[in-house]
Amino acid sequence: MLKLYFRIFIIASISFLTVIYTSKLANTKHYNHPIVWAVPGLERITPQDSAGNKTRIKLRAARGEYEPFQIGIKAPPRGLNNVNVFISDLTNDNGEIISQKNITLYREHYIFSPAASPEEGTDNSSSGVGWYADGLIPFINPQTSKILRGAELDAVPFDLKARENQPIWVDIFVPRDTPPGKYRGTYTVTSDRGYRQGKISLKVWDFELPQKPSFSSTLLLWEQKKNKAVIAELLKHKVIPGVNIDPSYERELIEKWGLNFIRLPFWDTCKTKLAPPLEEIKKAIQVQQEDLLFYAYSADEVQKCENLDKSLTEWERNLHQAGAKQLVVTIPKPELHNDNSDSKHATVYIWVITAPWHNKISNKITEVLATGDEVWFYPSFQGKNNPKWLIDYQPINFRIPQGFISQSLGLKGFLYWRADLWTDDPWNQLTVYVQDRQTFPGEGMLIYPGDKVGIEGVVPSMRLKWIREGVEDYEYVEILKQLGDEEWAMEIVRSVGADWQNWTKDSAKLELARRQLGDRIESLQKS
Repeated sequence: MLKLYFRIFIIASISFLTVIYTSKLANTKHYNHPIVWAVPGLERITPQDSAGNKTRIKLRAARGEYEPFQIGIKAPPRGLNNVNVFISDLTNDNGEIISQKNITLYREHYIFSPAASPEEGTDNSSSGVGWYADGLIPFINPQTSKILRGAELDAVPFDLKARENQPIWVDIFVPRDTPPGKYRGTYTVTSDRGYRQGKISLKVWDFELPQKPSFSSTLLLWEQKKNKAVIAELLKHKVIPGVNIDPSYERELIEKWGLNFIRLPFWDTCKTKLAPPLEEIKKAIQVQQEDLLFYAYSADEVQKCENLDKSLTEWERNLHQAGAKQLVVTIPKPELHNDNSDSKHATVYIWVITAPWHNKISNKITEVLATGDEVWFYPSFQGKNNPKWLIDYQPINFRIPQGFISQSLGLKGFLYWRADLWTDDPWNQLTVYVQDRQTFPGEGMLIYPGDKVGIEGVVPSMRLKWIREGVEDYEYVEILKQLGDEEWAMEIVRSVGADWQNWTKDSAKLELARRQLGDRIESLQKS
């Protein structure tokens, strides 16, 4: 009898251990697969973040719009090798397709910020010293449409150490002839330890964003002035390079990428007070395409200059007669609101001001806007609570000024002083701008040189992508104004970004506002 009980015990123990081993084997096999999840474009994934739990992403976009999301990939305890990412076509129930050719993939590149921006005691504070995903390494050469291989920084395939993260940026462009409706597709992450898939759901609204942005801008370049590929890359992101563009390829940039604004090659300072002659301005314009708008960035931060009023008035008179506008970075002055010429606007047609200035002189800005002139913003790395375009600030800082705060305040554009302020090794050493013994990481650097990733020109940062999203948000409100629903639209806008001090830090609230604006446009156009 004891032998029988012993045999039963042995058999039961073997069965139990077999179940445990099989279960452990199965779990180990699953545990060593790549861990994959999806998040919206306005989130950041740090190198050591916990993995998300959603593999499906739901998106909405108009025709002619870019809509991004990110794929997070975390390595299991044994790491991953030979990782790659693939996106399918997006199709609807009628078999209509958004081709994968309209979907651009980038591997996000982490760069270390050795300094933090100054803390100013507000709820919009720096995330501090650390690693930030920023530079974007493209899978495909944007000029040749060929897979990039053999560069110092290749996007794929890549390896991951144990428990490390690697995010992938995905840009979906909705072609202008896309029928509205719901489109579905998949993304697939492959590796030496198997693969994982996630689902993409995209609702295409039944309206279209304009190719030429309604929101003006001038993004200055110091080192990359003559490169057509650089200019095209910036135009793709809905910003206008503030450089002298070769007229021989202006038509291509207009028709393909929406170029609409040209900076003329004239400049002034406190010391140089002579305006360019009228004939010289006309000569500079005559070689350009006729359907462009022209401006001269005549002076920068000249509010403390003495006896400059006469000079600026002369600048405006000559520019106006030649068919161009004058842009000045300065605090508006009442004595320059009327130049007594045949012009119906002020001496300075485009006033560019920082957020700290705006907070102090809102009454002067109201006067300027009443004349019909334009006010733009200058992204300030100083000031309390206003959005800052520095790498250690949350992504919403780069998006909310264009589409929401600018609409609330009646602003028509922005000027950014430099996009290519690079160190000797910009992919590995972040630019840290220093002023008054304070550090501003990432200031003046919104693009990366393309040589290390195997392309001519430059590649975008994630910050430039967020700026683009803000310009697209601006278009939603403009469309609603054209449809006669400005009052409702502005209620939504002000609930998200009323001014430079009162704006949401919650990206989900911004995304909800955009969804409401989009749904409203579609419903009005159907009625």
